Amino acid sequence: MTRKPGSMYRRRERPYTRRRYMGGVPGSKVVHYDMGNLQEDFPVQLTLVILEPCQIRHTALEAARVAANRFLLKQVGRTNFHLKLRTYPHHVIRENKQATGAGADRVSSGMRMAFGKAVGTAARVEAGQKLFTLGIPPQYLGDAKIALTRAGHKLPSPIQIVVESGQELIR
Repeated sequence: MTRKPGSMYRRRERPYTRRRYMGGVPGSKVVHYDMGNLQEDFPVQLTLVILEPCQIRHTALEAARVAANRFLLKQVGRTNFHLKLRTYPHHVIRENKQATGAGADRVSSGMRMAFGKAVGTAARVEAGQKLFTLGIPPQYLGDAKIALTRAGHKLPSPIQIVVESGQELIR
């Protein structure tokens, strides 16, 4: 069975998070939540902010993380940034699997009692919520904006990048 498109799960629905009562929830694909240099305090902080409330699948979070991290590793090096993913995919997504092919009408019961099986997880985000935070030295500001923009292309909602340098706020 193919995975259904992410647009089916973008709409926020009633939260479904109590894993104790459900069996067979697939694990999250997100591997790391902190990347780069974890010891240093960087003077410039960039934040990727979501502009509309939505659900973001764990696969989209991982794709965004990989896109930003790979670009930063190539451009600025492992010791010149700290990237942090600030949400966790708690919400369990269900899908009513439909049988296809010859004889499927004898196997499938259609929409009767269609609760669905757990197929993945998603993070429920509000408008204005911070998704990624990136700390860098000031000379790499352009590369950092490109990295977060690339990560934003993997997400189902419009984004905004907010730059904070010391006490002043730059948009």
